[in-house]
Amino acid sequence: MAMGEFDLIERYFRRPAARSPLGVGDDCALLAPAPGMQLAVSSDMLVEGRHFLSTVDPARLGHKALAVNLSDLAACGAKPLAFTLALALPAVDEAWLEAFSRGLFALADAHGCELVGGDTTRGPLNLCVTVFGEVPAGAALLRSGARPGDELWASGTLGDARLALEVFRGTLALPPEAFEQARRRMEQPAPRVALGQALRGVASAAIDLSDGLVGDLGHILAASGVGATVDADAACALIGIPAADALDPALRRTCALAGGDDYELLFSAPRAAAAAVLEAGRLSTTPVARIGRIEAAPGLRIVDAQGAPVVQQFDAFDHFLGKT
Repeated sequence: MAMGEFDLIERYFRRPAARSPLGVGDDCALLAPAPGMQLAVSSDMLVEGRHFLSTVDPARLGHKALAVNLSDLAACGAKPLAFTLALALPAVDEAWLEAFSRGLFALADAHGCELVGGDTTRGPLNLCVTVFGEVPAGAALLRSGARPGDELWASGTLGDARLALEVFRGTLALPPEAFEQARRRMEQPAPRVALGQALRGVASAAIDLSDGLVGDLGHILAASGVGATVDADAACALIGIPAADALDPALRRTCALAGGDDYELLFSAPRAAAAAVLEAGRLSTTPVARIGRIEAAPGLRIVDAQGAPVVQQFDAFDHFLGKT
């Protein structure tokens, strides 16, 4: 007998939920943050052919569907609590569902984040997660707090996912081991949740890098009413694939500054807080590196290690146009 919507939910997505007395079995989930905390809420949609390839391992896709939302909580400095999942499927493929739910729940369990509701339907493959977190009232990291004189920092690695994308596009060849490393960064990003919480009270502004460093930094600059200078060579030094060292410098800069799908944190902090930033990185076991500075003059200036302007155009990913 064909599996229906509620059978599918019962078999692959029903689990006990300590933070929601109703679990996934009612029309609404009920959540109550702890006293003195605010709810942080974010939604992201992943569409086949726009945000992921049809050949992706479903376990990795389950991981990424939640990871991109946890990354938004990380940028806010919030602790994950729960999430909902809206899932459109072309057909019921039980092997696919088993792997997808396994990858989804492995990451959810690692961050103590519970599935508390959602929806399923038949249609083109489409995943939409809404995540809920909590943050002390008034302590959330925002895009609007950057101030002239702040230093600009990035976590982890940049540009690796873009390297994998270029291989898929056929514009780049990488050794098999390097390609698998880059592909894993694209398909299984690590949301920097612990770092985001450690930066509360330290960073002045933050954002997660989903559409490329230049484009996402632009949101901080606009919200804060400031400008910035970014050291392109410092950003390129964060590319995590050693084979990329031999690539054309312009391609390296494109990957690091406009790659997209990094899901690292980009944040500003007062110069006097540099030691605290490094300690936040140590406590969260997340590398952090200075890549620029916030300035009063509006606009974004990209320079090399010697301070000379970099003459190259960097475009952010557009979810309607699909350009990078």
